[in-house]
Amino acid sequence: MWKSLTLVLIGLALIVTPARATPSPLTDLVNPFIGTDGTGHTFPGPAWPFGMLQPGPDNADRGWDYTSGYQFRAPRILGFSQTRASGTGIPELGDVLLQPTATLRDDLASGYVKSSEMARPGYYAVELSDNGVRVELTVGERVAYHRYTFDRPGRVWVLVDLQHGLNFLDGQPVLASEARVTDDGVEGISRRRNWTTRTVAFAVRFDHPVADVRRLVPRQGDQADRLLLGFDIEEGRVLEARAAVSTTDVEGARRNLEDGGSLTFDAAVAAADAAWEDQLGRIQIEAPTEQKRIFYSALYRALIHPSLITDVDGRWRGPDGQVRTAQGPRYSTLSLWDTFRASHPLFTLIAPERVDDFINSLLDHADAAGRLPMWTIWGGETGTMIGEPALPVIADAWAKGYRGFSSERALAAMLRTQTVDHHLSQWSVYDAYGYYPFDRVEGEAVSRTLEAGIGDDALARFARALGNDGVGERFGRRAEAWRRLIDPETRLPRGRDHLGHWREPYDPLTPTSPLNNPGDYTEANAWQYAWTPALFDPEGLIEAMGGQAAFAEKLDTFFFELPTTEGAAFLGQEAMIGQYAHGNEPSHHIAWLYAWTDRPEVGRALVRRIATSFYRDRPDGVIGNDDAGQMSAWYVFATLGFYPVEPSSGRYVLGAPLVRRALIRAPGDVDLEVRCENETARGDQGRRDITHASLLTSRSLVLPCS
Repeated sequence: MWKSLTLVLIGLALIVTPARATPSPLTDLVNPFIGTDGTGHTFPGPAWPFGMLQPGPDNADRGWDYTSGYQFRAPRILGFSQTRASGTGIPELGDVLLQPTATLRDDLASGYVKSSEMARPGYYAVELSDNGVRVELTVGERVAYHRYTFDRPGRVWVLVDLQHGLNFLDGQPVLASEARVTDDGVEGISRRRNWTTRTVAFAVRFDHPVADVRRLVPRQGDQADRLLLGFDIEEGRVLEARAAVSTTDVEGARRNLEDGGSLTFDAAVAAADAAWEDQLGRIQIEAPTEQKRIFYSALYRALIHPSLITDVDGRWRGPDGQVRTAQGPRYSTLSLWDTFRASHPLFTLIAPERVDDFINSLLDHADAAGRLPMWTIWGGETGTMIGEPALPVIADAWAKGYRGFSSERALAAMLRTQTVDHHLSQWSVYDAYGYYPFDRVEGEAVSRTLEAGIGDDALARFARALGNDGVGERFGRRAEAWRRLIDPETRLPRGRDHLGHWREPYDPLTPTSPLNNPGDYTEANAWQYAWTPALFDPEGLIEAMGGQAAFAEKLDTFFFELPTTEGAAFLGQEAMIGQYAHGNEPSHHIAWLYAWTDRPEVGRALVRRIATSFYRDRPDGVIGNDDAGQMSAWYVFATLGFYPVEPSSGRYVLGAPLVRRALIRAPGDVDLEVRCENETARGDQGRRDITHASLLTSRSLVLPCS
C-alpha cells in the first residue's frame, strides 16, 4: 500500500511540476519610477534601447526639477511629448505634445489617478481623471505609439501642442514653425532655441480621420501652432496615434513613421518588451528580488542613452546645421562628462555591437563642428561642462580592441580637440602657463586643469597604441600639469594665478556654486577634486600625496573625518559619506582607490555602503541626477565587483561583487561568470586590476565577498 501511494504521489508531482521552470521576464523586475521623485530626474515613459524617442508624461514645461518633464508627486499632466533626456541637469526636448480629452476646457492639463499609473520598459499607462481618458504609450526604435480609451464614444479631441517643450530659457523658444493638418493627422517642422538650437520635423497619424480642427491662440507670442483635432469614435471608444520625428525634414519624419508604422499597439508593446529582454538578459545575477529590482532598473536606465539620431535612410542634421548621410546608425544625447566614467566602459562590455557606431558618431560630429563633442543632444552641441570627455571614450574603445572606426581620423579629431582654442578649452592659456591660472580664465580653473589631464592622457595612450610616439610623448608630458596645482601644505589642488601665487583665502571644503563665484572647482570642492588625477595617473597621485600610507590616510580623512556639505543638493551634495558626494560624478571612482592601499577591504565596504544607501526600489531611489545613465552604470559595475577607474586604459579595478554570482552574456559568444568566495587564497583575490581582454578570455572571475 505505501509503495503504491508513493508511486501515485510521484506521478502527481510529475504532472504538476514542470520539468524546467520558466524564469520570470527580466522586464518584470524593472521599476521605471525609480528616480522620478526628487533629484534623479528620470522619467517613467517607455523607451527603446538607445532609441530615438522617449514618449512620456510632462507635468511642467520648465524648471530644474522637471528636466525630464516629470516629477512623481506633481498633481497634473500637461500632456505626452515624444522626446526627452533621462536624468539630466538641464531640461531639453519635450517635442510634439499630445493631450487627449473627452471634454473641452480652456486648460486641458489634467489631474490623474495615481493608482492607475503603471510603467515597465516599453510601456506606460495612466488615467486622466479630468479628461475622461485612459492613456497608454509604447515605443519602437523610431516611432511612438499612443492608445487612448475614452469614457464615452462620440466626438473627442486631441491637443497637438507644437509650442510645448522642456525649457530652461525665458523668452521665445520657437524661432520658426510650419504645420499642416492632413486627413488623418498633422505634420510639420520647427526651429527651436533652448540648450541648443535645433530643427524638429514631425509626423503624427491617427487611426481615425480628423473631423474638426481648431487653432488655439499662441502662448507668449510663440509662432508654433497649438491645434485641437476632433475625432468621432465608435462604441469601442479607442483612438490610436503614431508619432515620429526627425532632425532633417518632414519627409524624414514620414519615412521614420512608415518604417515602424505597420505594427499594432499591442505588437509594438511586445516588440519593445522583447528588445529590453535581450538587453537586460546580458547580465544575470543571483540575488534577492528587491536587489534584482534595483539592479535591473539601473541597467535599464543605463541603456536608454545615447539616443539614435539618424533617420531610417541614414540622414541626420549635425551641429553645423547641415544634413548628412551616415554609413550606419549615429547617436546623440551624449552626456560625456558624466558617461565617460562608467557608462561607455559598460557598453564595451554588454553592448559591443554598438560601440563602433558610438565612436563614429563622435567622429562625424567632429567633422561637422571641427572638434569632438562635449555634451551633444539632438545632434547639436550644448558646450556644457568642462574637459574633453570624448577622448577617453575613444581611447578606451581602442584599448579594448574595437576597430570599426578609422584610427587616423580619430587621432586627427583628438588632436584638433586638444589643441585648438575653444570657449572652455583655452589651450593657448594652458600651454603658456602649464595650467589654467584662475585670473586668466572664467572660473573652475583647478577642475579644468585636472580634467585637461584626462584628455591629454587619453590622447597620449591612443597615439602610443598607434605607434605615434612623438604625439604620445608630447601629451603624456602635458598630462602632468595637475602637479603644478597641488598645494604642498595640504597636498590638495589649489588655484594659482598667472604669476604662480596661490589662491587666497583657501577653504578646501567650500564647493563652487552659482552662489560662490569666482570658484576654482566644477560642482565640487578641493577635497572632491583631489582624486581626479587617479582617473589617469593613480600612482602619480599616490606619490604627490606622500606615498601609499599617506594616500590611505587621506582617503580615511575624506570618508570618515570630514563633515558633510549642507544645502547644496543641486551639486549632488545630498548623498554624502564624509566629503564623498555620490550625487555628482567627480566622486564616483574614489571608493575604488583603496585598491591601491594595503586595506582594499575598506573600499569594498564603502562601495557596498554607497550601493545600499543611495539606491532604493522606490521613486526617490536615485539620489542625484542620473545623468543619462551614469549613476545607474556605477551601480551595475558595483554589483559586478569591478570598476573602470582609469577609463582610457582598458582596465578594471577589482573589488567585491554585491551578489554571490553574476553571469555576463554579450554578443560574440562571450560568457563571463563572476562569483564571490570568502577563501582569501583563491582565484583573483589579491589582484588589484584586470584588462578588458583578460576579463573576457578568463570566462571566470572569483572575487572576495564584501
